[in-house]
Amino acid sequence: MFARMKEDILSVFDRDPAARNVVEVLFCYPGLHAIWLHRIAHWFWTHGMLFLGRFTSQVSRFITGIEIHPGARIGRKFFIDHGMGVVIGETAEIGDNVTMYHGVTLGGVTWDKVKRHPTIGDNVVIGSGAKVLGPFTVGANSKIGSNSVVVKEVPPNSSVVGIPGRVVMTEEKPPEKPDLQHGNMPDPEAKAISCLFDQIRELDRKYQALLNGQEEIKKKLAG
Repeated sequence: MFARMKEDILSVFDRDPAARNVVEVLFCYPGLHAIWLHRIAHWFWTHGMLFLGRFTSQVSRFITGIEIHPGARIGRKFFIDHGMGVVIGETAEIGDNVTMYHGVTLGGVTWDKVKRHPTIGDNVVIGSGAKVLGPFTVGANSKIGSNSVVVKEVPPNSSVVGIPGRVVMTEEKPPEKPDLQHGNMPDPEAKAISCLFDQIRELDRKYQALLNGQEEIKKKLAG
C-alpha cells in the first residue's frame, strides 16, 4: 500500500513542476486525495459494502470537488491536475499513467445497467473541460484537447479536438516518454495546420515540376 502511495506522489512531481516538496503534495493536491479515497471506496464496493463505497465517494467529492464512482476501475500513476469538476462514472476504466485536467467528464449515454462509460488506455492525456461520453475505448498514448466532446472510438496514438471530437493527428509510433507537464500539452490543431502546409508545399512542387515538363516538351516540339 505504501509503495503505491509513494508511486502516486512521485507521479505528481513527474507531471507538475509547481510541486515543491512532499509535504505540499500531501496536503495541497486534491487529485491525490481523490485517488486515495477512491481506492478505499472501491474496496468497499468490490466487497459488497455498497453504501460505504458510495458514502466514501461522497466524502471525497465534498473534500476535493472530484466525483469518482466507487465502481470505476483506475490503474497506476493516475494524475488529476487541479481536479475541480472532474466526474468519472461507474463503469469507466482508466489505464496506467493517465493524466486528466479539471472539468473532465467520463460519462454515459444510456440509463441501462450495462457498460456505459469509456475505457481510457495507458498514457492518455485528457485536457481541461473535455467530455468523453459512451462505452468505447480511447486508445493508448492518445491526447484529447481541452473542451472536446468525444463520442466515438479513438485509435491509439491519436490527437482529438473539437465538438464532436475528431481525430486530427495519428502517429504510427508512440513517443518513448509522453510529455505531460504544464506548458507542454499537445496542440493537435497546430499540428494539423502544419501538415496541411506541408501538403500544400508538396502539391506546389509537383505542379511546378509538371509546368517545367510541359515547357521542355514544347521546346523539343518547336526544335
